[in-house]
Amino acid sequence: MLVLNRKDIVSTFSTNGIKRHLAVDTLGFPFFTHCTKANLSDDKGLIEMLTKNIGYFQSKPVNTPKITILLDHGYHTEYLREELEKVYPQIMTKIRFELSAKPSKQEKKDQGKSGFVPVAARWVIERSNAWMERCKIVRIQVKGY
Repeated sequence: MLVLNRKDIVSTFSTNGIKRHLAVDTLGFPFFTHCTKANLSDDKGLIEMLTKNIGYFQSKPVNTPKITILLDHGYHTEYLREELEKVYPQIMTKIRFELSAKPSKQEKKDQGKSGFVPVAARWVIERSNAWMERCKIVRIQVKGY
């Protein structure tokens, strides 16, 4: 998600050879979207999505707070920085990456939970992915008539 003064979330969702990259704001409303082949890494998909929307970052004043992009642990922030700075050298003056918290096995055990445990702020992107999936099903149903 890419919105001023708020945490941003980026997610990828893969289905049938297509990976959908989605950046949403803190409410889950789409900000940027991008589709790639499913075999493309999350890092490269994010770089493509941000590169296609680089004008947004170039027009953002430097004296405003940085946009925080919340990522899961499938992303490599150092690689992202290097590649994005090749496209727009001042981009790190306007954005910052933050890896979302991931509960440890011990923390889950202490809470009496196991398996998948929702992470704070992560539910926003999961809900947006669910919306997209639901709309896809509606589109397929309409197409069949």
